Amino acid sequence: MHSTASSFRCRKSRSDLKAAPRPPFRPWPALTRGAGLALALVAGVPGPGSSASEAWRTAPLVTAELTDPTERYPHGVLGDSIEYGALLLQYPPDNARYVIRLPQTRVFEDIEARLVDVDGDGQLEAMVVESHQNKGARLSFYNGGGLIAATPYIGQRNRWLAPIGVADLDGDGHVEIGFIDRPHLAKTLRIWRFERGALRELAAHEGLTNHKIGWDVIASGIRECGDGPEMITADADWRHVIATRFDGKEISTRRIDTYESRASIAQALSCAH
Repeated sequence: MHSTASSFRCRKSRSDLKAAPRPPFRPWPALTRGAGLALALVAGVPGPGSSASEAWRTAPLVTAELTDPTERYPHGVLGDSIEYGALLLQYPPDNARYVIRLPQTRVFEDIEARLVDVDGDGQLEAMVVESHQNKGARLSFYNGGGLIAATPYIGQRNRWLAPIGVADLDGDGHVEIGFIDRPHLAKTLRIWRFERGALRELAAHEGLTNHKIGWDVIASGIRECGDGPEMITADADWRHVIATRFDGKEISTRRIDTYESRASIAQALSCAH
């Protein structure tokens, strides 16, 4: 018996974005949060202060979609120059929708927004890679109220990170966050945790990766094959599939297969090895 906490997925077709551009969002009145980040309720219901505008506080987040395609940050690490300027979050029961619209200096540079419970409150948040035109990428967490927390920016333009997943890696009842810092350069696994209202780095390990330049997929995930969760990635040279554990203090790795293609990662995530 097994379950996969996070597995790699393909980015949406970029040709579709250009062939059938999405209608632009109307310039809705926004609540300013931070340096230029705009938050707007766009469901056609009463504005801030109403019960509908507070739906995100009690209702579960059901969808998180990257929207507003843009070419203002032409990094191209995911295969083209198109990234996203906004994040659309939807909550029941009345399908209240919130748009997190980034300032011109930032984009969402990711294949998707993932639904995770990072703070352990039973409510899902959106986890997404966000990049700054001068500072590179960070991993950010949003709900309908705006930004909850984020890792520091890497510190340089065109430097990216690739998420692995979120799970209780050490069995202590708190979830950890795994990602590869600069999968084409530093190739470093970093493990973080959200606690006491902030993110804190717990451990790091070099020599692992989950992405090649130009791919529109992230080849990694977290599996549970009956013996505790393991993060699945490739080694730095793309020769082996690696299973990585975290016991709360230290990171340990082991080779579980030869890497031949992305299918090797998928097989490992399905507990075939």
